[in-house]
Amino acid sequence: MLEKLAGIEERFAELNKELEQVGSDYKKAGELAKERSDLEPLIKKTSEYKSALEELEESQLLAEDDDEELAEMAKEEIPRLEELIPRLETEIKALLLPKDPRDERNVIVEIRAGTGGDEAGLFGADLFRMYIRYAERQGWKTEIMTQSDTGVGGIKEISFMIKGKGAFSRLKFESGVHRVQRVPVTESQGRIHTSTATVAVLAEVDDVEIEVPDHEIKMDVYKSAGAGGQSVQKNSTAVRLTHLPTGMVVQCQDERSQLQNRMRAMAILKARLFEIEEQKRQAEIDATRKSQVGSGERSEKIRTYNFPQSRLTDHRINFTSHNLNNILDGALDPVLDELATNNEAERLAAAGLE
Repeated sequence: MLEKLAGIEERFAELNKELEQVGSDYKKAGELAKERSDLEPLIKKTSEYKSALEELEESQLLAEDDDEELAEMAKEEIPRLEELIPRLETEIKALLLPKDPRDERNVIVEIRAGTGGDEAGLFGADLFRMYIRYAERQGWKTEIMTQSDTGVGGIKEISFMIKGKGAFSRLKFESGVHRVQRVPVTESQGRIHTSTATVAVLAEVDDVEIEVPDHEIKMDVYKSAGAGGQSVQKNSTAVRLTHLPTGMVVQCQDERSQLQNRMRAMAILKARLFEIEEQKRQAEIDATRKSQVGSGERSEKIRTYNFPQSRLTDHRINFTSHNLNNILDGALDPVLDELATNNEAERLAAAGLE
């Protein structure tokens, strides 16, 4: 590992020289500065690691010194350093892993009711509230992009934006089928019912990253549905976009103008298409990668929310918590931390750095 770190230190020194000589080429200067900034945490941790190795070697030598007081002081330092060095090695290995370029981005979250009838829609509404509360705890902003409700207070499907630094890095493992087990308010016999909802977490995409030619898009406009009175749109402001090559359909009607609805629909469409391309790329690297969202069948679940036992279980990492109410109120960090740690361990193993 020291050889690999030496090469990174050389590159860091080269970047410092290049930045001094770059002159008025601001684009090049920006690229160099970003690369340097990305390497800084690793360089700092490497310095700590090398210093700890040197201290350990020095303490081991001094522990054999004829000066008993000096030798005793050195012996007291050895356990601390022997504990510190492996911890620094673990932190360095994590920093050596390539970063997901999407990690710092905003996200578009899509929730759809799966199997279970009205109860699935009610569960979808619970998941929506959970993510909104989590975003509030992080100080992030949220914005509903498109929404379709059920007749009993549930959500048939909803797409919403969460804006905040690192949003994708925290929420990207939420994609998949979520299952709930509880006695629904619609059940008069008091029997436990099982239903599902699917969650997709998509990184927001810049226009320059994915281009969708106009000839691949079919746009239909229609009048927005309303509750009556002033809510009814007299003009055709709602937009339905169909991506002809994939058959993917996105509808938006919540904005007052056709242009705004089209822009929102395009943002969702581009994020979905970008995610498809990203999954293809990742599949070439890791053939075992699962698709982001299944069909909503119970057997495909990634997580179970069991109300009678106040239990949440994430089946991917065998994580269980009996603090379900707090989690549904947005206290998601314990689950997300475990998922991130598990993912890091898998990536270290795949890179031969475990």
